[in-house]
Amino acid sequence: MPRDVPTYELYGERAGQVPGLWLHCESIPSRSRLHHWEIGAHQHERFLQILYFQTGSGDAVFGDERRRIEPDTVITVPPGVSHGFRFSRDTDGLVITILASRLKTVPGGRSPLGGWLSEPRVTRLDRTDPDAAYVRETLLRLGREYAGNRNGRNDLLDAYVTQALQLTARLSQGGEGGTADDGSRRMEQLDALINRHLRAHRPVSFYAAELGISPTHLNRVVKAMSGQGAHQRLTGRLLDEARRELVFTFGTVQEVSDRLGFADPAYFSRFILKHTGSTPRMWREAERAKL
Repeated sequence: MPRDVPTYELYGERAGQVPGLWLHCESIPSRSRLHHWEIGAHQHERFLQILYFQTGSGDAVFGDERRRIEPDTVITVPPGVSHGFRFSRDTDGLVITILASRLKTVPGGRSPLGGWLSEPRVTRLDRTDPDAAYVRETLLRLGREYAGNRNGRNDLLDAYVTQALQLTARLSQGGEGGTADDGSRRMEQLDALINRHLRAHRPVSFYAAELGISPTHLNRVVKAMSGQGAHQRLTGRLLDEARRELVFTFGTVQEVSDRLGFADPAYFSRFILKHTGSTPRMWREAERAKL
């Protein structure tokens, strides 16, 4: 990490200067015009950024690499990557900054999307492609939803981010994002089932039966695709959801325990203690202090 590249929390703010947010959205001009339409090299330790350029032109710099920016372009910048921008004065669009740990797919993870998110990307949106049009409209909807602060805001923002990233990754890889093999399809099916039944604490055998394969076969597929066993994946997903609930909601520890399907709050506390080394309350306080 170069010492002369500053590290920011949210876009333009140094660590400790912003409240605990998982997503921030603003227009490109609102910040850039204050800096003469040029943002110097910097990086974000824990945040992924999505920039949508609706109009204007400019340059994006990633380390020593310079990329030209044209209208209808999406740029994704993973955490820890030095980046800077120079915009023309007619530039308009959005800057969306997301806490990376809040994403369903972490940059650098073993999934195809995680791998794609591990590097900065500049993706031009073809005006004739319906998927590109959907990405454009989804990002604009995200901006309006963020500004509106209405009921269901967090759930919609979460959905918009997921859709925009998945489709942008597909478009950047030629429209199809490669043909999913049997292992990838199994993992997608498994993850969809986990999302549906996570709070019911179903065993591996339940998911294997739903997929029409044996638990041994399922474990072998998950191990090959993710490097961990099926039980570890289930535990990891439950732990991730517990962490999100503790950091980003304001319910008591018992309320979080109930929402996640734990019959006994004491067992929930032991679960968190085992995997984090801290009680739920202590872990929550420590993580919120980092935001």
